[in-house]
Amino acid sequence: MTESTPTIVILTGAGISKESGLDTFRDSDGIWAKVRIEDVATPEGFARNPTRVQEFYNARRAGLKDPKVVPNAAHEALARLEREWPGEVLLVTQNIDDLHERAGTKNLIHMHGELLKVRCEYCDALMDWADDLHTSTPCPHCGRKAGLRPHVVWFGEMPLGMDHTYEALDTCRLFVSIGTSGNVYPAAGFVQHVRYRGLAYSVELNLEPSQGTPLFDEVINGPATEVVPAFVDRILTSGIPES
Repeated sequence: MTESTPTIVILTGAGISKESGLDTFRDSDGIWAKVRIEDVATPEGFARNPTRVQEFYNARRAGLKDPKVVPNAAHEALARLEREWPGEVLLVTQNIDDLHERAGTKNLIHMHGELLKVRCEYCDALMDWADDLHTSTPCPHCGRKAGLRPHVVWFGEMPLGMDHTYEALDTCRLFVSIGTSGNVYPAAGFVQHVRYRGLAYSVELNLEPSQGTPLFDEVINGPATEVVPAFVDRILTSGIPES
């Protein structure tokens, strides 16, 4: 990495996938307004009622496979930025869908896991999984039942890829937050991290102001499918503003 090709770190949240037809979590009509977090998104909830948790994620997996759910212009613009920017671009997503991959993004961390993967609590095997999952489903690797769970980070569990993420935040010259509520940590603290270093220019692209809006150098509000492609065009044409 050179001074003329600085690293860009992008954080994305549910807002970028909403325009592809996927529900957000924290909107007034979002997922957490319909089910209790404690019931379907905690290790305790899974231990208490694994069938209910599996049914919840089976429904979400089926929704993601809907032919109408496809990457939108914001996903495609970020994949273009990765292809065309002369330095490294790291995309860290809070989303468990695969829309960034389908749009073409390669350098990607799913900090909250992936809906289309499962793992075995007995043998630690991690595998792709697009079908329904039940407590009676045997692990293809060890053969034991009742050990497969969604490869999703639940509340109370450690997000994935944090060492790599913070290394990138420590060296980046541009940090962009897209479609996030700004109240879920550790992601909500990324802008504070880069702000404390004082080396990176920070931008929030969001439908409306988030809890962290005052911490950013620049804020652009509007639909992700409009503001993200325009911002990518600007960066590829004019480069990164001075922090």
